[in-house]
Amino acid sequence: MPVDGKTILIISGGVEALPIIERAKALGLTVAVSDGNADAPGFSIADFKIIASTYDEKKTAELAGELHEAHSIDGVLAAAADVPLTVASVAERLKLPGISVNSAKIVADKLLMKETFSASGIPVPWFSQVRNASHLEKLLKEKKALVIKPVDSRGARGVVRLVEGVDVEWAFEESIKNSPSCRVMAEEWINGRQISTESIVTPDGVMTPGLSDRNYEQLERFAPFVIEDGGDLPAILTEAESAEIDRIIGKVARAIGMKSGTIKGDIVIGSNGPVVIEVAARLSGGYFCSHTIPLSTGADFVGAAILLALGEKIVLDDYRPRMSKAVCQRFLFPEPGVVRKVEVPEIQEESLAMLKVYVKEGDEVKRITSHPCRAGMAVTTADTREGARAAIKRVFDRVTVKVEPLIPA
Repeated sequence: MPVDGKTILIISGGVEALPIIERAKALGLTVAVSDGNADAPGFSIADFKIIASTYDEKKTAELAGELHEAHSIDGVLAAAADVPLTVASVAERLKLPGISVNSAKIVADKLLMKETFSASGIPVPWFSQVRNASHLEKLLKEKKALVIKPVDSRGARGVVRLVEGVDVEWAFEESIKNSPSCRVMAEEWINGRQISTESIVTPDGVMTPGLSDRNYEQLERFAPFVIEDGGDLPAILTEAESAEIDRIIGKVARAIGMKSGTIKGDIVIGSNGPVVIEVAARLSGGYFCSHTIPLSTGADFVGAAILLALGEKIVLDDYRPRMSKAVCQRFLFPEPGVVRKVEVPEIQEESLAMLKVYVKEGDEVKRITSHPCRAGMAVTTADTREGARAAIKRVFDRVTVKVEPLIPA
């Protein structure tokens, strides 16, 4: 679909935004990038740059307005940044397609999100706002399996599973210190398969080309923190489960007032079917939307998101999976300490699609408490899930990250 001559503003110039910026430029678009880091990688390939924190919706909208007067902006999109209010504020000020400020407020506040979904008949876990540690202790006696989390944070920061032996007062403090608004909530822990989803929403319907089995094999190692260790595509789902996910995401879109765009979902397949943990009205991070989905399905999910952000009409059938290749993604989690040696040899592995190591000699590896603590990642492909998993093990076996444990104070 020709979009030459149009300009899109991409909120975030971080390293995970680079593939989205590159895809926009490949479509023939002029690209403006907004980020608070003057040295953000995305600025190196942007046509225009706006220096403003991705979380500062007022300043970003103001500077975008100034750029818009000089060079018309046709769409706005967040890339690997959970900043719905910033995107909505820019869209409102510039009268662009996109979610409304009201919709953004719902998806930016996990408690409001759950209340909205529950009122709309969307399956969610039992939940409650938590006033203090004593209140949390009382809830735990009633519900047994609980997770406490900040109402308005991201990246699993402050998310604590209340397993046996966890001090309730510590858990409350750990969660509330990660909440900008100093609010926390508890929700019931649902046992079941956890699924990451990426859905396209149009006036004609909803389609979910991105379905990944989230990997929690190291859940006990990182307990009580809830840390995901990558995922496997395609997710192992029945046709009925996939159809139900589409139906639920359709209800989510209506509940938040989205008529067109993309929705990232965290869903658990519980004993009674899919349950929504939370959603985000943005493109996901972790290279899910830009790499693992197209590697597995052949679907240009990022391209669809860009066109929708510009207000273009798309045909859902154009983005249905054209293949079903096994893709495995795993993260690198060294033990805490000081990095003394890093070796990443050139790996001749046909199955290897991506390998990144973020730490270097002298860095301090802290205890793994959230997703930003990851020290690296790899993505492999194969004809079978087993083959992709075996390939990623071979890759990590050749990567060396030696850590000297810190001496406890």
